[in-house]
Amino acid sequence: MPSNDMPLSAPPRPAHRDGNVLRWLTAYTLSLVGDAIWMVALGFAAQEVAGPAQVGMVIAAGAVPRALLMLGGGVVADRFGPGKVVIGSDAARCVIVLGIAAALWLTTPALWLLVAGAVLFGIVDALFMPAVGALPPRLTELDQIGRIQGLRMLVIRISWIAGPPLGGLAMAYGGAAAALGAAGLLFALSVPLLMALRLRSVPNDEQPTDTAPQSAWGELVDGLRYIRRHRVIGPLMISGAMSELGTNGLLTVGLILLCGDQGWGPSGFGWIVGAFGAGQAVCAALLAVKGRVPRAGLVQNVMLVVGSASVGAVAFMPTLSAAVGMSLLSGLLCGMCGGLAIALIQTSAEPGYLGRVTSAMSLTGVGLTPLSFPLFGAAISAWGVRPVFVVGAVFSALGAVAGLSSAAVRRAELPHLPGRKNVGRPAAAPAESRI
Repeated sequence: MPSNDMPLSAPPRPAHRDGNVLRWLTAYTLSLVGDAIWMVALGFAAQEVAGPAQVGMVIAAGAVPRALLMLGGGVVADRFGPGKVVIGSDAARCVIVLGIAAALWLTTPALWLLVAGAVLFGIVDALFMPAVGALPPRLTELDQIGRIQGLRMLVIRISWIAGPPLGGLAMAYGGAAAALGAAGLLFALSVPLLMALRLRSVPNDEQPTDTAPQSAWGELVDGLRYIRRHRVIGPLMISGAMSELGTNGLLTVGLILLCGDQGWGPSGFGWIVGAFGAGQAVCAALLAVKGRVPRAGLVQNVMLVVGSASVGAVAFMPTLSAAVGMSLLSGLLCGMCGGLAIALIQTSAEPGYLGRVTSAMSLTGVGLTPLSFPLFGAAISAWGVRPVFVVGAVFSALGAVAGLSSAAVRRAELPHLPGRKNVGRPAAAPAESRI
């Protein structure tokens, strides 16, 4: 039922002071930490009953359906509303994880059980990720999306720093069953917070009653066509995909092999990756406080070029300390670039397409990028670390060409404060409703 708690004349609250946004952020954090613990527990549980190849198989069993069904999850979020989908999918993840925890507690771990659980979790995750990503424009005014994306990036970094140690601690005291139980508890705690959200109505929530509904496939094709034709979203989506494909392999496989060649070892790898994450966290905090960057489209593309170059430069640093410093700079630049890109896409998208747009953004990171890791390893084996770092950085930087080729992207701005001229879609209506 619509609520009149927020009158039209009330000044908008900054995202970091908005209770509605903070509830979503807390629920999202709990889910992210639960995700991290789930991955730790699943991997170690598989190790107890199988060899290294089977551990990889169990983890891939969840990644494959998630990647294959991600775009379909966006269709579901747009058709039924992201609020309902995110609650249902998070509750389902809780049930799946607690069910596996109970099974491991009562019986000897079996490989088939872990594979089945990973597949189910991956299927549900394909629904959860587009839905939770499509919520921010429904939580507050559009001029706060930049702040929300900064906060989102910050909690992602914090969650993936805190989650694995918490999972390891639970494993040490109670084994995989205890760790999975902890993950399930975190999912359970996030559900009531999601249910308490007040979502703003948006224009596309009211669909014409005289038009025939599209099939799910038709909605998927329509969403992809919308992305391709949009003057801002299409180029930014291509740019982001090129950036992720060019740099993510360098920051994982590439860094592992670089540290081995340079004699820096696992500890050096940890320092470099930690510095990159710290840079992203600092940048996320800055974006969360500032909220809006002038000429965001142009700044995003400049950051993409410089950030890509800094990632490539890590391989040419003569000492570990220099590599750590360059990685910190890379995290700052890439974090700002990524946050601005997501904010621009979400504030430019029509509300009825947000789920499909979010699912397309997520697909590259969770589906396509991991598939490129073996290619990076093979390329480094054939040509060496530094040439591959150069090629990956150049490929990532070329993503800026896709962005700068669009005049709409070059001129794109994040929405101004209410009362000023907005660039992009109109602000959401002030009416609110419980999920």
